[in-house]
Amino acid sequence: MRRTITITLLTTALAVSAQTPTAKPPARPAPPTRAPNSPGYVPAKALPDSTNAPAATDGNFILGPTHPADPATLPHEGVPEGTLTTITMQSTDSKLYPGIARDPDTFGTPDPADPAKLVVTTSHPAPYTRTVTVYVPKQYVPGTPAPFIVGADGPDKLLFSTLDNLIAQKRVPVMVAISIQNGGGDAQGSERGLEYDTMSPRYAEFVETEVLPLVEKQAGVTLTKDPDARATMGGSSGGSCALIMAWFHPDLYHRVLTYSGTFINQQWPPDPKYPHGAWGFHESLLSSGDPKPIRLWMEVGDRDLFNPNAMRDNMHDWVQANENMAWVLSARDYHYQFVFARNAGHVDRAVRAETLPEALEYIWKDYSAKN
Repeated sequence: MRRTITITLLTTALAVSAQTPTAKPPARPAPPTRAPNSPGYVPAKALPDSTNAPAATDGNFILGPTHPADPATLPHEGVPEGTLTTITMQSTDSKLYPGIARDPDTFGTPDPADPAKLVVTTSHPAPYTRTVTVYVPKQYVPGTPAPFIVGADGPDKLLFSTLDNLIAQKRVPVMVAISIQNGGGDAQGSERGLEYDTMSPRYAEFVETEVLPLVEKQAGVTLTKDPDARATMGGSSGGSCALIMAWFHPDLYHRVLTYSGTFINQQWPPDPKYPHGAWGFHESLLSSGDPKPIRLWMEVGDRDLFNPNAMRDNMHDWVQANENMAWVLSARDYHYQFVFARNAGHVDRAVRAETLPEALEYIWKDYSAKN
């Protein structure tokens, strides 16, 4: 049985008065099913059904329509199990994220002068509590600098069981996993949206200065400072966050894994330097300047999100955004693997269970070869 340790950091909670809702979220239409070889999509290799892409190969692949769970995601008798430590953090302890929230059943309205901007009037300071779940593999030797992966929207039980197996099979390094819960809510005006969709170095710096010191102290581990031995991962806005962390701090992270990455215009509050939020990655950022030392695995489903009613700016199509990412990554000679999953929705559970072992092996492949 896996050993679990729970640690709580206590502070005084704050009371927040409710504000009057002013607008309801716009209706989100059912997403259409996209064909993997639609005009404008990247050329991709169709794999036999129930088959994963090879873990050592860059490029674009088509999976499905069936998505059986990879055995490496499941517990197996005799495989050493890592220890889980749960740390509780309060917003009152954070210098970088003191906390915001958007009132329930409210959203915002497009700026009449610029449909790419959303006016949100019901976001206000608010406290939050978050957990950080730390996985330490049985094979970790105390005192040695450990490679690690930081994940969004934790805790991620599938990641922990998968690492048990992959580490035992020597398919990935002996690594720590740090699964961080978001600060609450979703999209513009929420704490989660502020953390994950903002094009800035702030979230990576929050992890570096406020989370990792607690992890080392409370979980009894030493974390590496080598960016080549550090990875980020997440789904949806957690996926865009994973890339944002490495993009703004390549001195901290070189490896990125995303499911249904929100590479769209979701940033709030607006920033004139990045007026289209994470849509800017494939619009201009990735094609400008020298390529960064980032190795990237990403996935999108054929029924992934499509929300034209949000802002009517033509920048709220998750499939097109991820296809655009693949085009630019290929043109810039990045090491990347892009998976288009047939018969799959947004951050599809079956697809995650099918692909997570291969995805982890892919992003760590060159590290394993060097070490």
